[in-house]
Amino acid sequence: MRTTPIGLVMMNDERPPVVQANEAQNMAVAHQWADIIRKGIKNVDGSSPEVVVGSRTISSTRIAQEVGEELRRAGCRVLVMCYNVWNFPFLVWPLVNTVGRDIPILSLSNNNGLFPGNVGLLASDGALRQAGVRTHRIVGDIDDPQVHQQVFDWIRAAEALTTIRNEVFGMYGGHSMGMETGFFHLVPTLKAFGCTARQVDQLLLVHYMQNEVDEAEVEKGLKWFEEMLGDRLKYDGEILTPETLKTQLRLYLAVNMVNKEKGFDFCGIKAQRELTELVCLADVAEMLLNDPYDWNGTKEPVVCATEADAYAALTMQLFKYISGGLPSLFMDVRLYMPDRDMWDWCNSGNHASWYANRSFDPAKNLEKVTFHPALAFYFKAGGATVEFNAAPGEMTFARLGIWDDKPFMAIMKGESADLSDEERKAINAMTDPTWPHVHAKLSGSFNEFLTLFPSNHVLGTVGDKVRALTYACEIAGVTPIIFGPEGNERIAPIWERVR
Repeated sequence: MRTTPIGLVMMNDERPPVVQANEAQNMAVAHQWADIIRKGIKNVDGSSPEVVVGSRTISSTRIAQEVGEELRRAGCRVLVMCYNVWNFPFLVWPLVNTVGRDIPILSLSNNNGLFPGNVGLLASDGALRQAGVRTHRIVGDIDDPQVHQQVFDWIRAAEALTTIRNEVFGMYGGHSMGMETGFFHLVPTLKAFGCTARQVDQLLLVHYMQNEVDEAEVEKGLKWFEEMLGDRLKYDGEILTPETLKTQLRLYLAVNMVNKEKGFDFCGIKAQRELTELVCLADVAEMLLNDPYDWNGTKEPVVCATEADAYAALTMQLFKYISGGLPSLFMDVRLYMPDRDMWDWCNSGNHASWYANRSFDPAKNLEKVTFHPALAFYFKAGGATVEFNAAPGEMTFARLGIWDDKPFMAIMKGESADLSDEERKAINAMTDPTWPHVHAKLSGSFNEFLTLFPSNHVLGTVGDKVRALTYACEIAGVTPIIFGPEGNERIAPIWERVR
């Protein structure tokens, strides 16, 4: 998985006798933090972001410039400034101006009365904020696991933003059925996240499906699904046949080919109505793109949003990087059940099959998956819809939105509920039992959700990622709207309060 290098430096006193006395200890602390970060930030593929430690503590103007140049030449896109003792605050400027002041900055200090790093932190970080530089601050013991997790959450957020900053969203066909909440809002998105979009007609995918795709790969994929699913592949001889399923597999292979050719880092497929009525349903292709495997083995998930929903895709891409490379989940906000205080979120589109069992062994997930014939009333070209229930467990749900041309993000903690098979079957029958379902419980209320949520599409990932997402929003200058009691705990940063 892509990452960006992290620069880590130790701020220090300017007085030579003081530096001579503390240089070794301060550098040891800097390297200790670097080791903590390397070991604590592990991606699904086993990789970790590179951590580049400044060769000396920042104790003079020239050293600040030289160390800043070291980090700049190493390609650092994230800066962690450590404070272990009192330092001379103005030295942040020759450092930051050399590395680049448009990068995420974390000020990280001990909480020690004899060596008052937090005094230096407040003086130096305060100097940056006076000039409008958005920063974050963490103060605590270097051996405290809770402090470590706070640092990890911030780094996940900074890594997500600095990786996305130069990425391209491939929009196949434009926003579907006129859903304007799925539009790629170019200028506010460029300002906040730095990524851009390129729109490609779905006709190009059809051309690749007909002329460029390797038919041997299509047959290989068909055999894999037939072996994995068995009688849960519900051929009906009309809507779902080996040929219509192969058409869906051709779409998957075509999207991969065009993504590679055009340099798309994540994408969305319009599908309705052109593909769904004239070519095939996109569900299987979208599932495979978002999954961490296919018939050729393990792969990196490629975020693909149903109905080319750009802000869904961008939310999913943030989730992917913040989670260390896990698949992200796309759902329709379908049905609220007040008697259970629970939602049934389902969509005929791209639920990654990984969520059926949360396993990296496709067989363990696909044993809970059924392919049904698509609904002919809507999807005349045919193919399979993917059906399963998301495995229970803690989740975080979110969605980027726009208010008056300004991005914000709705964030909520929740879970995929643990229900009996009978309960799930009864709930699914209330919407569509041939689609994938997440039976979601949220920490926020129905009224809060209905009042504040920006779209009909909601996105998810596993675990508690509320703090990491909040950091990402604050770094980007995007207001996070956090539902439930977690929202009451948030302290809004100074740049949201002084305008």
